[in-house]
This record gives sequence, structure tokens and C-alpha cells, in this order.
Amino acid sequence: MVALDTAWPADSVEFCPHESASDIFVCGTYRLLEQPPVHAPSKLVDDGDSDSVDCEPTTRKQSQVRRGKCLVLQVAEDRGLSSSSQIQEISLPAVLDQKWCHTSRTASPVLGIADSEGNITLHEWYTEERRLEVFQSISCAPSDVLCLSLDWSTRRYPTNNYGSLVVSLSNGSLCVLNPDSTGNLTVVNRWHAHDHEPWVGAWNYWDTSIVYSGGDDLTMKGWDIRQNFSQPIFTNKRFNAGVTTIQSHPHVEYLIAVGSYDNSVRIFDTRKPLVPLVQGDVGGGAWRVKWHPSPTRKEDILVAGMHDGFKVAKAHHGEDVTWEIVKRFDDHKSLAYGADWSFAPLGVDGETLIASCSFYDHMLHLWSG
Repeated sequence: MVALDTAWPADSVEFCPHESASDIFVCGTYRLLEQPPVHAPSKLVDDGDSDSVDCEPTTRKQSQVRRGKCLVLQVAEDRGLSSSSQIQEISLPAVLDQKWCHTSRTASPVLGIADSEGNITLHEWYTEERRLEVFQSISCAPSDVLCLSLDWSTRRYPTNNYGSLVVSLSNGSLCVLNPDSTGNLTVVNRWHAHDHEPWVGAWNYWDTSIVYSGGDDLTMKGWDIRQNFSQPIFTNKRFNAGVTTIQSHPHVEYLIAVGSYDNSVRIFDTRKPLVPLVQGDVGGGAWRVKWHPSPTRKEDILVAGMHDGFKVAKAHHGEDVTWEIVKRFDDHKSLAYGADWSFAPLGVDGETLIASCSFYDHMLHLWSG
């Protein structure tokens, strides 16, 4: 197990899925640089520096400056043990989410970063130089609007190009970005989706005309991008708190995992999206859920449980779907936000390297599960 101080509060971790760079991963940070008003003390932790206050990701409209960094790290193996070293640092507005595009073997790895000033920046990985270089910045909204999440459409079917992006915005909107005639991504659709912050927009990886979204209005919705966006194709209001994260299963059609602040993860059949197949208790708000990238472990889910650490769960896909927590990782002492599985081949013990990060204590850990 390896621990690294990220210096600034950390909220996202993503391993590169490309086989040429499966030892590379990124960690995003979020730092508030101005003292916000005193009417929201529960959100604030003073780090002892009178010029700055760290704050968990929030979309409160205040006169704030949010800065962030993308830390690029490399995994090394020494006598069977994994360690990591930082090889690059990219300064940005605060990082809310990051996703690698699943590209074919002959295409370069590409990372998309969602920031606190309404931008998506695209970075290409140069293998020989061991560096990320920005090649496009897309403004999805005015600078006082946060890009809260992003998801690429190519997870199930990697291509030589970038596919499409869905981005959720703190003003309640979603937008879809497609490549134009020059190959650059551009916003082609934008619509009002939720009355409160939509924490997540996500593709159906098996049918990329369908987008799912969830937000602080305690609602999950489905959208068909071939239709107008005057109404969703379904609306599920059966949540006890905000919907925070959604991921389509990369290996099992019709399954999605949905996390909520209500301390649970729900597994849905997308053909019946109003009643979950199973609802699993994860102890704390589920900020991230990630299906295992290997088809041999298609029942396994990694969960960032905010106030209750990180967990590996099994959603057994029998005649009925069952839920079981099989591993906990409780070394983080703060909000459990970012987590991801490595895409490298399974170890001899069948386990996979996992990276996780937490907010107020600005820590990154490597462990296996």
C-alpha cells in the first residue's frame, strides 16, 4: 500500500485504459482560494493558511476563485509491490472530473478534464515524452458555471477518433459534444435537464443515443439524443437524496450502477429503470461507482463512499441480483471522493491495483482489491 500527499484537496482518480499507458494515472485537485461568506460553515475546513480555505466541491454562487491541478503519476513495480511517482503537474481551474477516452490501439490516449470555469480541456498522452499535452479547450458554459462531470461514448466500442462527450453543468444543463469536420469537439446540444445540480451525465455504452443524468433534485433521467430535449424518456424520482454517479456496465448489456447521497448503490436494468434490481448499502454517500474493467470480474464494483471510505462490492448477476461488500479500505481520514481500477492485467492473485483519493486530508493511496 502506497500513500502520497497531493498537497491540494483531491477529488478524482482515473487510470489510463490504453495498453501502451496502463501504468499511467491522473489525480485531480480542487482548492478554494478566497474566503467564502460565513453562511455555510459546514462546508469549510480551514487549513491554517489565513489566505485560503479548502472546500469540498460545491456550486454555491459566491465570489470564489477555484484552482486545481492534474497530477500525472506512473505506477512502478518493485518485488511485486506497487509504488507511484509523479511525472507531471498541470495547473487548471479546479478539477471536478476527468475521464480517459477509450481509443483503439493505433490511436493515442486522450484525457478530458472538466473544470470549475465551464471548460473541458483535452490532453493527448505522448508515450515517448511521458507527458500530457493540451490540444483543445472547449467552453461549455460561462466561467461562473462549473463542469461537474464528463463521460466518453467509446467505452464499449473504442475507435480511432474521440466519439462523443456528455458534460453536466452546475446550472442544471447537460451538453453533448461531437467532433466537427476538422476533428475538434464542439457543443452540438445543450438543454436544461435538472432543477438542481446534475452531478452526473453518463452514456449508455451499448446504445450511444441514450444518456443518463442524475442530480440534487433526487432524480435520475434518461435522454434520447436523437429526439428533442423537451422531456426525458424516463424520470425516476424514487431516491432519498441526490443522485451523484452513474456508470453503464462495459460488459453486461442493460445494467447500470447508480450512486446516491442516500448511502446506497442501486443496480438497474435499463429496460425497467424505475425499480432497481438490487439496492446495496455502502455506509456513506456513493460519490463514484466503477464497474471492474475485466470481463472476468464483471460482478465487481468499486465504490467511493464519501463518509465511509472505499469498498469493493459484488453484484451477483444470477436469477436475482444480490449485493455483497467483499473488501473495505479505510486508511483515508477524509471524504472519499476519487477511485478507479487499473486496466493492467490481473495479478497472479486475481486482484487489481486500485487508486483512491480523499479531500480534506489531500491523500492518494494505492491498494489492491
